[in-house]
Amino acid sequence: MMYQIKDLRLSFPDMAHKPLFGAAPRIEVLKGVGFDLPKGAVLGIVGGSGSGKSTLGRAMLRLLDPDSGQILFDGHDITHSSEDELRGMRRRFQMIFQDPMSSLNPRRRVGGIIAGPLRLHGFDDTAAKAAEALDMVGLPRRFAERFPHELSGGQRQRVGIARAIALRPDFILADEIVSGLDVSSQAQVLNLLEDLVKELGLTLGFISHDLSVIRRLCDRILVLHHGEIVEDSQTAALFDAPKADYTRELLDAIPLPDPHQPWL
Repeated sequence: MMYQIKDLRLSFPDMAHKPLFGAAPRIEVLKGVGFDLPKGAVLGIVGGSGSGKSTLGRAMLRLLDPDSGQILFDGHDITHSSEDELRGMRRRFQMIFQDPMSSLNPRRRVGGIIAGPLRLHGFDDTAAKAAEALDMVGLPRRFAERFPHELSGGQRQRVGIARAIALRPDFILADEIVSGLDVSSQAQVLNLLEDLVKELGLTLGFISHDLSVIRRLCDRILVLHHGEIVEDSQTAALFDAPKADYTRELLDAIPLPDPHQPWL
C-alpha cells in the first residue's frame, strides 16, 4: 500500500469564539477518517467547502500534524515523525497547489523554480533535469528563462506540475489544480496528469469539489462531508448507484445537457 490512513483526527483552534483569557475551543475538521490507497491508484477526494478534503491532503503529506490516528506511507509510520525524519522522505511525496501564482516565487525564473527542490535534495545537473521536466509537461525549454507572470494560468500550472515530477516522487497530491482554469486548459492539464500517471507509475491523490472533473481522471472516489467519509467507491459504481444522500446532492449539482440522462 502507498498509504494507510487509520482513524485520523485533526482539529483547529476556533479563534472566533476564544475567550479573553484561556485557550480557544477546538473545531474538529477530520473525524476519524480511514482508508487504504494502493500503489498506482488515482484517488479522487471530493466534497464541498469545509468538508475537510484539503486538510486531509495536507495531513497525508504531514504539512499538518494530526491530533490522533495513524498515517502509514509505504509501510513507514510518519504520523509523528520529526522534520528531520521527514526530510529524507519528502522527495517521495509532492504536492501541486491550487493557485500557481501564489505557489511560484515571482522573483525567480521558471528554471530556478523547478531546479530548487532538486538542489535541496542533492541532485546533480539540476538545470538539465529541470529542462527535462519542462519537456514532460509540454512546455518549451526556453520558458526556463521566463518569470511566472509572463505565463498564462495553464502554463503556470504546468510549471507547478513540472516542479513536482522533477523529483520523481512516488505520490503526488493535486489540490484543486484546475478550478481556476478555463475549460480548454482544464482538459489539457487533466490529459497531462493522466499521461504522467501512466508514464511515471505515479500514485495520485486528486482533490476537487467537482465530480465531473473527478470522474474524468480517477478510478476511485472518497466523498467527504463534515470531516467524515460518507462514501468510498469505485468511480463507475459511484455514478451508477451512489449510496450516500450527500453524494446524490453532489451529482445533482452537475450541469447536464440532457436532464433526462443523468451523469453521462
